[in-house]
Amino acid sequence: MDGILIINKGKNCTSHDVVYKIKKMFGKKVGHTGTLDPNATGVLPILIGKGTELSQFLINHDKKYIATMKLGVKTETADCEGKILEEKKVNKKIFEAGNIEKILNSMIGKQKQIPPMYSAIKVNGKKLYEYARSGKSVDIPEREIEIYDLKLVSSDQKENLITFEIYCSKGTYIRTICEKIAEKLGTVGYMKDLDRIMVGDFSIETSITVEQLEDNLENQEYIKEKLISIEDFFKGIPEIILDDRSLHLFINGVMLERNNIAEISRIYDKNHKFIGIGINSNGKLKRRIVI
Repeated sequence: MDGILIINKGKNCTSHDVVYKIKKMFGKKVGHTGTLDPNATGVLPILIGKGTELSQFLINHDKKYIATMKLGVKTETADCEGKILEEKKVNKKIFEAGNIEKILNSMIGKQKQIPPMYSAIKVNGKKLYEYARSGKSVDIPEREIEIYDLKLVSSDQKENLITFEIYCSKGTYIRTICEKIAEKLGTVGYMKDLDRIMVGDFSIETSITVEQLEDNLENQEYIKEKLISIEDFFKGIPEIILDDRSLHLFINGVMLERNNIAEISRIYDKNHKFIGIGINSNGKLKRRIVI
């Protein structure tokens, strides 16, 4: 079993918890392509077996989230986990027609973002949250992000809640976005809930929960239907058929002379059995993944 499962992660569990459970189910190497906070839910691509070698093709995917933020309260971690640092009155004019939408629209585009202190980004070999927990300050480098779309889903004036959908580049911290929106609205705020609904081409509609996977472990048809094979993942890219001698050399890591090959190719034997993935290395075909 080699490929990708699109898991819908529940609340109050870490991405590592999901990896551990699935590794225990299948007894194979398992990994993921980017963590979700324990309180966050949604799309978590899980790589299984030889599928773990796909990680390099997945790290730069754009993402889409639905986030709910609470206005009037600022927390240490910019989410509901941290201690309250500040409380500020929320002017009800914030919720007047068109006001929130105007602020959200102003956030669209390329911009610099400073990640939150309570994050797993490493500075000088140490995670930021480790500095934060020890009370040490550190210079956090800015990173360039891009927000492609940001739209209002709903607002609750009584509870001071705003829910929005955001489509953004890799590395965007939604907690920081929530704080910035609150600031532009003239108050403070934190991220209350976060649901990741898309990672690249992987959507929440095609995901399954860990519980659903556990319930269907003996159902091979179900597993086959939900697993994205390595061949399926690269569907649409050029294919190369190798004869027996070339295939033997390819599998053993020998680079093959090939003219006009694509950057990535699907490799098949003479009977059109899928063998793996080859890459263009200075005009030569090089083994990348062999199943």
